[in-house]
Amino acid sequence: ALQETRVVYVLTHDSIGLGEDGPTHQPIEHIMSMRLIPNLNVFRPADVIETAECWMLALQSPKTPSVLALTRQNLPQLRHEGGMLSARGAYRLKSAQSARKVILMATGSEVQIALQVAEKLEGQGIGADVISAPCLELFEQQDQAYKRDLLPDADPSQILRVSIEAGVTWGWERYTMVNGLNIGLDRFGASAPAKDLFARFGFTADAIVPQILDRIST
Repeated sequence: ALQETRVVYVLTHDSIGLGEDGPTHQPIEHIMSMRLIPNLNVFRPADVIETAECWMLALQSPKTPSVLALTRQNLPQLRHEGGMLSARGAYRLKSAQSARKVILMATGSEVQIALQVAEKLEGQGIGADVISAPCLELFEQQDQAYKRDLLPDADPSQILRVSIEAGVTWGWERYTMVNGLNIGLDRFGASAPAKDLFARFGFTADAIVPQILDRIST
């Protein structure tokens, strides 16, 4: 990654979604580990639109290697328009309808879960933004005004920041702050179909919403 060469690594089977091959093949630590490598853009797209954008961004980076981390399981199409929104690393996929109390930040296959969480919260009158963050390295390069627009400097008692990623939670406190909520997996997975594993390890709206309600009610 330090050679300043446009090399694009296309990796698949990026989380506990690789369920049938057992816990030894579930790379919960790999995504965050790769983000620690200088001069490496790590892309974790949420759907086909983001994947196309990330591929184009990788090709447009002559001195920066890139990783495209893709799932094994199929994912729904979340966006139907272009706009190269992934170019800023993170963007607001959904704006709060009710008064904003929660900001949900997710990557890859967990963006769809964040949207489901937001829908349930809005049903209870709790406004929730959803931020898709396909490349944290590019997000770090944005100006402070853009970063503050997505992640306003508000106390967690006013706006709770929540990260959702099917991997280790270490590192996400940079964006959710110390008192934020980090949904992840700090242990290795198990052997089962992806849907069963996501339910077992709490990557469902039904499992996440109560944790958010508990935080914002205290």
